[in-house]
Amino acid sequence: MDPNSDKKHVWDKVNNWEEELLFLKSIIDKTELTETIKWGGPIYVYNKKNVIGIGGFKNYFAIWFLNGVFLKDDKKRLMNAQEDKTKSMRQWRFTSKEDVNEKEVLEYILEAIENEKQGKVIKPAKKEAIVSELLEKEMKQNPALAEAFQQFSPYKQYEFLEYIETAKQEKTKLSRIEKVIPMILGNVGLNDKYR
Repeated sequence: MDPNSDKKHVWDKVNNWEEELLFLKSIIDKTELTETIKWGGPIYVYNKKNVIGIGGFKNYFAIWFLNGVFLKDDKKRLMNAQEDKTKSMRQWRFTSKEDVNEKEVLEYILEAIENEKQGKVIKPAKKEAIVSELLEKEMKQNPALAEAFQQFSPYKQYEFLEYIETAKQEKTKLSRIEKVIPMILGNVGLNDKYR
């Protein structure tokens, strides 16, 4: 393995932003986060939990909030950079050092640390995504069902999928699907009545 091949990681494709990233680092240094290097870029951790990352791309540099989904984001700064891949990560992009409002950035970072202290994470983070081919088929035939399913949080979607796919036999799966379709269409989560 070429030891330098790692340097070219996606989070640091270009070195256009050295000064800007150092500025971001100087802001982050005011918090209780510890810098580590993971995936070829600086990641800041609290209590061994990844909280934020920073990196430069061709047209912008950014802070990643690894559990950014929980940030209030009143100022509407965050975006989901990879809708399909990440449920929880959010990104704040900047195109110049002037874009970086230190006070705002600190507020967001402190909120992210607070969320981490409270243990806010999307569960189940570690479980494999579940695919239910039978439900997929059902949704292809019924766009309203697919749309209703998308309205649920990732966690609730997961609960439905897990419920269907833990059945051993196909006929049980099908009867479970029949049972959950009206719930999905009615926007009722699988375990809502117990919550």
